[in-house]
Amino acid sequence: MADFRKLFAKAKHIVIISGAGVSAESGVPTFRGAGGYWRKWKAQDLATPQAFARNPSQVWEFYHYRREVVQSKEPNAGHLAIAECEARLGRQGRRVAVITQNIDELHRKAGTKNLLEIHGLQNLKLKMPESQWRNFPGGCEEAACGGLLRPHVVWFGENLDPAILEEAGRELALCDLCLVVGTSSVVYPAAMFAPQVSARGVPVAEFNIEATPAASTFSCFDGRKESIKPR
Repeated sequence: MADFRKLFAKAKHIVIISGAGVSAESGVPTFRGAGGYWRKWKAQDLATPQAFARNPSQVWEFYHYRREVVQSKEPNAGHLAIAECEARLGRQGRRVAVITQNIDELHRKAGTKNLLEIHGLQNLKLKMPESQWRNFPGGCEEAACGGLLRPHVVWFGENLDPAILEEAGRELALCDLCLVVGTSSVVYPAAMFAPQVSARGVPVAEFNIEATPAASTFSCFDGRKESIKPR
């Protein structure tokens, strides 16, 4: 841990890559593990364009459930620590940017400002007059033009917004320390962020409760073990 503190103390531009593990303590269900089921269906199987094409009512019902869950949750100590870190280092002329795969907005609620929500926003309200859309009994929402509206999130198998991806690339290219917090680093393209940073010699620190399959490919520091790994 002492070695990490030295790296952290010298860093001027820190990027934090966060995932579902950060929000798990707030009670937000994850898409994997024990929380990865809604009723009898796997969440990963519902969060796809194919599932929406087959049964849009079911997918909307699933996301209505998730929105209701998230709206009842508050940022936990991890969210607050990240926001406090950004504010404190900002006063020192240092930059902290958070790239999150989460769609629960808890980083924003905690006070994080330099935030890229690369998978979208689960709580985003429809940005159109109510007269242009209506709720159907089956749970789908349909625009006046006749096309089905969908949640404002990136589903499995879809590409990220190019503009957000470009902005994330700029942050990663400039950072001199990268923290990977609460993510298994298996969903692409976010799974490539830390290896890309590590490939140019920038320290990457992982903080996860459990070992992750991708960690050995990029970590120079393992936050679970208080030790430095060779790159």
